[in-house]
Amino acid sequence: MISFTPIEQEAIWLSLRVATLAVLFSLPLGVMAAWLLARVSFPGKTILNAFIHLPLILPPVVVGYLLLVMLGRRGVIGSYLDEVFGVSFAFSWQGAALAAAVMAFPLMVRAIRLSLEAVDQGHEQAARTLGASPVRVFFTITLPLTLPGIITGSVLAFARSLGEFGATITFVSNIPGETQTMPLALYSLINTPGGEPGAIRLVIAAVVLSLLALIISETLANRAARRVKG
Repeated sequence: MISFTPIEQEAIWLSLRVATLAVLFSLPLGVMAAWLLARVSFPGKTILNAFIHLPLILPPVVVGYLLLVMLGRRGVIGSYLDEVFGVSFAFSWQGAALAAAVMAFPLMVRAIRLSLEAVDQGHEQAARTLGASPVRVFFTITLPLTLPGIITGSVLAFARSLGEFGATITFVSNIPGETQTMPLALYSLINTPGGEPGAIRLVIAAVVLSLLALIISETLANRAARRVKG
C-alpha cells in the first residue's frame, strides 16, 4: 500500500482540481471553435486554425511567459482585471488551471472537430426541412451525434492538464499548497536530496490517473457511439 505524504496528497488533489477546472472552462469554447472550423467558411479560417493549434508547437515555457505578460498583475489584461475586479491569475491555482486549459485546448478542439466532420449532415438538413431552428438542430441532433468526440476531447484535455509543467511553472511558479501540482512537486522532489521515494510515489500516481482517464474515455466514447448508432 502506497502512503503519500501530506504535501504529495495536496499536489495530487490540486492536479485533479486544476485539470477538472481546465476542462470545464475550455469545453464550451472548444465546442464552438470546433464547430466553426468544421462547418463555417470565413476569411482567416486558416489563421484561426493555426492560432488554436499554436500551443502544440510552441514550447510550453513560451506559452507560460505570454500568459504572464498578458495576464500578470502588470500585464496588458491582468493589470485591468486586478485593478477593476480584484482578479489575479498569476501565482494562483486558478492561473494553473488557465495555463493547463490553454495547453490542452488544441487536443480538445481537434477531437471534437473530427467528430463533427464525421456527422451525417443529412440528418441536420432533414430537421431544418421540418422546421427546426438552427439552434434546436444543433442541440438535439448535432451535439448528441458529436458526443463521442466531445468525451474523447474532454478526457484527453484532462489527461494533458494533469501533466502540464512548463507553462504552469512559468505563469504561476511552484508554490507548495497553492500552485504545486504533481509535475511541479515531482520536479521539486527530483532536485531534493532524499526525494527519490516521493518522486516514485508521484510517478505511480500520475501513471494510474492517466490510465484511468484513458480507460474511462474509451468506455464512455464506446457507449456514446453505440447509443448514436442505435
